[in-house]
Amino acid sequence: QVQLVESGGGLVQAGGSLRLSCVASGLTFSFSRYSMGWFRQAPEKEREFVAGISGSGGSTLYADSVKGRFTISRDNTKNTVNLQMNSLKPEDTAVYYCAARRLGVVPTRNYDYWGQGIQVTGSS
Repeated sequence: QVQLVESGGGLVQAGGSLRLSCVASGLTFSFSRYSMGWFRQAPEKEREFVAGISGSGGSTLYADSVKGRFTISRDNTKNTVNLQMNSLKPEDTAVYYCAARRLGVVPTRNYDYWGQGIQVTGSS
């Protein structure tokens, strides 16, 4: 059974930083063969792509709204993907989800596996 477990969320003041982590287990293939993505969903809004990273870590994608503030990274030895969030804004408030995809990284919701999500709140 595939599990993606997020951690590191919480409440942070505007301008502050948080680091989210996601640990994967139960994948059919080795972790390095999966692209990973971070998504978020604010109340009454659709789930949106935030950042993605290829299996090797050599290619990344970001939503325009987070470019220059968020950084996605992965450690294939620990089956972990991270999202470093700096200069947080109140509009970054959402539930953040980790996702895995067997094929290449894409900025859409077409991912195979999803975590349960974790709350991030940026206060003004």
